Amino acid sequence: MGEITSLYVYKVIAQASDGVETRDLIEGLGLAPIGPVDAARMVSSAAYYQFFADLEARDPDGLRLPLKIGAAMKSDEYGAFGLAWKSAPDLRGSYIRSQRYGRVLGSAESYSIEPSEDGVFYALEKAGDGSRGMLLSNEASMSAVAQISAEVSSQRFVPEAVFFKHAARGDEAVYSEHFSCPVYFNSDRDALLVDEAALAVPNKLGDETIASFFDRHLEQELASLPDQIGLEQRVRKAVVKLLSEGVPTLSEISNELGMSARTLQRRLSENGRSFQGLVDLARQELAQQLLRETDYSLAEVAFLTGFSEQSGFTRAFKRWSGQTPRSYRLGSPLR
Repeated sequence: MGEITSLYVYKVIAQASDGVETRDLIEGLGLAPIGPVDAARMVSSAAYYQFFADLEARDPDGLRLPLKIGAAMKSDEYGAFGLAWKSAPDLRGSYIRSQRYGRVLGSAESYSIEPSEDGVFYALEKAGDGSRGMLLSNEASMSAVAQISAEVSSQRFVPEAVFFKHAARGDEAVYSEHFSCPVYFNSDRDALLVDEAALAVPNKLGDETIASFFDRHLEQELASLPDQIGLEQRVRKAVVKLLSEGVPTLSEISNELGMSARTLQRRLSENGRSFQGLVDLARQELAQQLLRETDYSLAEVAFLTGFSEQSGFTRAFKRWSGQTPRSYRLGSPLR
């Protein structure tokens, strides 16, 4: 299970509308209602997403809630990570550092830089089941990235466009007004599109020497983090990559990860995980994603998740989720 910094919990609470009861929600996460705030303290991603969804349901301004949360973020609040972001020479340097060091803020999400004809996609990848709370978190994350990009850049920063995998939760004009650019839903990614010129603009406080200092500090933080979560994510990604060719074997995945099959099996078992369990989880998550976000037929989804027959896929899906693939698709909030 992924983890997310508790910093986000307090930022969410701070943006709730006046009069909305929040004490029970934050105590339900095992946190004190008034802090102290420690970015290094983590909460489980599943619990965080449920907390976020519960608060949105109570808040009369729930549509704007995630956007306001992101807009309230400041780079200094992210500890050493935020200082590395701010002291990078330009936005490209900030983005590169977040791609490298984002895991110090939790294991549930990561960022990548993907080249585009119009610049780069600064893309969010998040572990989860596509629940409403996760979608709210995605919106807050994209809003936060836009905010801290604008905070550190020495010129006015506006993304070329913003993309979300999910459908708009309400009036799309609210989103485009917030980001000051086009916002596209039902996309194949959660990302900001940023042009090359904006990436090259110097940061206000960019300083290679200071950035290098924080880089060293963050390298030490990375080295101290448990490796198991990262290994599990790498296994699941490798499985998804190979599924359309059939269910991959332990040897195939260990080769993808550059280690022996014996080593991979040992490292997983030391932490109570099995290779087959991770394969099953990867197939489940991919199936749910395809059913929510695409119009592929059930037979095509079965093939893409490594099943030779739709009947076998249906049986497995019912075991995973307690419902048939068709029922899941019809009941998805994104359909």
